[in-house]
Amino acid sequence: MSLILHSKKDTLIVRVLGDLDLVSADEIREKIDNSLEETRAQNLLLDLSKITFMDSSGLGVILGRYRQIKEGRGQMIIYGIKPSLKKILEISGIMSLMPVCNTEKEAWELLDEKSVKEA
Repeated sequence: MSLILHSKKDTLIVRVLGDLDLVSADEIREKIDNSLEETRAQNLLLDLSKITFMDSSGLGVILGRYRQIKEGRGQMIIYGIKPSLKKILEISGIMSLMPVCNTEKEAWELLDEKSVKEA
């Protein structure tokens, strides 16, 4: 498992590579939380296109970051979901909680659209 994190404007972009499971969940959670705090990002874009496996611990990481972002009145968008992962996210209810896009470009467009509506 590895993470690629970078920030742009008031948004943290996170790409997870590998497994998001019991073994990696605590480390991923800590790195994302630290980056959110350091960058003071209000929004989170989560790229799931490189995830090879996810279990309930991974779902917990996603839901926890969602709650954290919503409490700060920000937006969280997930994108790049493979068909094998889509079923897990649908059953868990995650896909009905937050916006889902196919690409990072679509996620940025949606984030910009939401920002304009809220202004």
